[in-house]
Amino acid sequence: MKIKNLLLATVFAIGFSFANAQVVQQGDKVLNLGIGLGTALYSGSGYTGSVPPVSASVEVVIKDDLFDGNGAVGVGGYLGYAAYKWKYSSFDYGWKYSNIIIGPRGYLHYNFLDDLDTYAGLMLGYNIVSSSQFGSYSYGGYNATSSGVIFSGFVGARYYFSDNLAAMVEIGSGIAYLNLGIALKF
Repeated sequence: MKIKNLLLATVFAIGFSFANAQVVQQGDKVLNLGIGLGTALYSGSGYTGSVPPVSASVEVVIKDDLFDGNGAVGVGGYLGYAAYKWKYSSFDYGWKYSNIIIGPRGYLHYNFLDDLDTYAGLMLGYNIVSSSQFGSYSYGGYNATSSGVIFSGFVGARYYFSDNLAAMVEIGSGIAYLNLGIALKF
């Protein structure tokens, strides 16, 4: 554990020493498109994914030149979708579930290296859950649908290959624990 902490501190120290011009600036609009890996929405025996977790988020940078010229703040929105199926192991019946997560997000950026946009943020959203029964057995009209407010934190990075195209990774809760994809800056 001490070695991990030392390594993390070293990475941050090197990052701070090489911090350069901001990757995002006030007025920039960024669209993230991602596919998710790992989710807490449905897990356990009998569950299979029918549509993998996918997400799209958009951000508008509203303030830059923070933290000695290396920071920025942005706001935007998030939309995520995933679908799962639960099948009773011995019979041909079960449930199909889908989740749509939508909500506003806030971003705080800090530049550690050229072409690398690192950020953290928060989202307050709504998880829209729907379900339908399939197969030959009837549950008597029971409904397994439940929707509700969710709160999410995330950290992410975008590595820009050009002025407008980046690879994106985000870790946090939402439609998935890990999202990989591309980012387009306008």
